[in-house]
Amino acid sequence: MNSDPNLIAVQDDWRQQVPVLQPVFSDSEAQRYGLTNIEINSALAQTLTGRNVGAFREGNDLIPIVVRAPEEERNQERSIENTSVYSAQSNSFIPVSQLVDSVDVVFQDAILRRINRVPTILVQADPKPGIATSAAFSGVRQDIEAIELPPGYELMWYGEYKASKDANAGLAASAPYGFAAMILAVIFMFNALRQPLVIWMTVPLAVIGVTVGLIAFQTPFEFMAILGFLSLIGMMVKNAIVLVDQADMEIASGKQPYSAIVEASLSRAKPVLLGAFTTILGVAPLLVDPFFKSMAVTIMFGLFFATILTLVVIPLFYAILFNVKESPVEAT
Repeated sequence: MNSDPNLIAVQDDWRQQVPVLQPVFSDSEAQRYGLTNIEINSALAQTLTGRNVGAFREGNDLIPIVVRAPEEERNQERSIENTSVYSAQSNSFIPVSQLVDSVDVVFQDAILRRINRVPTILVQADPKPGIATSAAFSGVRQDIEAIELPPGYELMWYGEYKASKDANAGLAASAPYGFAAMILAVIFMFNALRQPLVIWMTVPLAVIGVTVGLIAFQTPFEFMAILGFLSLIGMMVKNAIVLVDQADMEIASGKQPYSAIVEASLSRAKPVLLGAFTTILGVAPLLVDPFFKSMAVTIMFGLFFATILTLVVIPLFYAILFNVKESPVEAT
């Protein structure tokens, strides 16, 4: 990660190791006085960190009562050797200096980070200004995942990747309910099945524009792009409803079905196009924002291509599903 030019502020959450005094106990001396390592460690813990012996109630607060050696005794160099341990076998206090072979200075990690009670080291970095997070992540992912881990070790990705993955999983679980509600709303609106079918058959056309836009701008189909695509579907359904409803109104007024479809397409083309173009211009400023860029590209290109194709395809689907043909009178 340090060698990747797209990353800055590379760091981990483990700090420098600190010196620690580590006593080496003599098993023979401990057995001689009938002591165990647990008893010796308890005595050392009471001297250095203290032992909780009770609590003092002050109003609604409980203040712990801790017994430990005075500060001048805890902070001196020979605090370990000067600690005494009570031996029931000899009925006396035995200095720890008689129970250890040596006191070594070793370096240990001051803080061990844990996630779900598993010791963890978290390495993180920021992308350089102007570099998308997805691009920076793709640049180092393959090399990091190629590292051979020792037995018992596991590599997990966090940060924006994990947040996006969790968000996508949440969308995948809730999106079907949203689509079902939209489909039912259109069915109840027209109280029929063929009109909603005409409307929803145009939704896949949005994929054409979205694909072209993402490829042109070299933008991944990430979480924000998915949100933009869901919004795009709503816009397309709205435009399709306008065209189909106008065609139904023209037919209900007594016009021939073929003429009604043509006139509905021509009369609704201007408001549909203007609505689409104003939406496209409204999200255009988001193209310069790396976070919203994928969403802007998805809405702009998807809506542009889908709107143009919708004006042609919706009348075609309507005529096919309702078996509308050009009448001889209109043909002449």
